[in-house]
Amino acid sequence: MSGLTHLSASGEAAMVDVGDKAVTSRVAVAEGRVRMKAETLALIKSGDAKKGDVLGTARIAGIMAAKRTHELIPLCHPLMLSKIVVDLSLDDAMPGVRIQATAKVSGQTGVEMEALTAVSVACLTIYDMVKAVDRFMTIEGIGLLEKRGGKSGVWKKEG
Repeated sequence: MSGLTHLSASGEAAMVDVGDKAVTSRVAVAEGRVRMKAETLALIKSGDAKKGDVLGTARIAGIMAAKRTHELIPLCHPLMLSKIVVDLSLDDAMPGVRIQATAKVSGQTGVEMEALTAVSVACLTIYDMVKAVDRFMTIEGIGLLEKRGGKSGVWKKEG
């Protein structure tokens, strides 16, 4: 278990001490998808969803969630994010919505969890806003695409 940094020597959960780490610029990019019926996607496109602007609401929800990641995920450090971007794109071929979030910070720990949380909550918000017309939607493919900064440098998902 030596590779698990959130465990103490005796195996108890513990927050990692990042106090001695260098402050560097850090970026993380995550993605996810909400698959739905073509009719549901058309409803989102038209702006006629009963609950309002689905994409705008999901974007704001993702940004808000990234800022509160440390309150949602145990042992995450509170970060002063310098930027969080949540991009949503409609995909007729899927059909559904693709979500990508980019989180940035100048700090002593990475922002992967903030990017992943932004994507997750944006996906959940889309689901919530149109679930009345499509209970067959699925949330899928949530994962990290890229991270930069810190001691480990650049990492990009292959494929």
